[in-house]
Amino acid sequence: MKSLFRHVAEKIPFEAIDSVRKEFRSRGWDSDGVYIAHDSMGFARYVGRGQIFQRLKARKRAAPLELLYFSFYVVGNKNHEREIETIMIRLGGAHLHFNERKKRVDTTAGNIRDYEPGTRFIERQRRRGRAARLT
Repeated sequence: MKSLFRHVAEKIPFEAIDSVRKEFRSRGWDSDGVYIAHDSMGFARYVGRGQIFQRLKARKRAAPLELLYFSFYVVGNKNHEREIETIMIRLGGAHLHFNERKKRVDTTAGNIRDYEPGTRFIERQRRRGRAARLT
């Protein structure tokens, strides 16, 4: 069985980002994936996807005193990056300081467009007396 992730790094100090990036480049590894920027207590403050090192450095420049650690996940099947990012954003909830479109801190449901085509999405109905429906 093939592994979901190719590379995983969790709560690495931002001081090490250049050496980790250099290692990836020297080995020819892909550095696109899902990334997290953490505060001093280890709480996720930002979740995103794309060029890991470039995007994390931009986040650090935007909040240099708040962000101390980073994590990332390079996914073997790139089709699932967006889904993984969406799940992480939803789990981070109120701790995250960004991306109001996907973040949910109330009982509002998500959106089928947050997931890959072909995903079955069970949606709660807003009108009284109607059951959940599958889209």
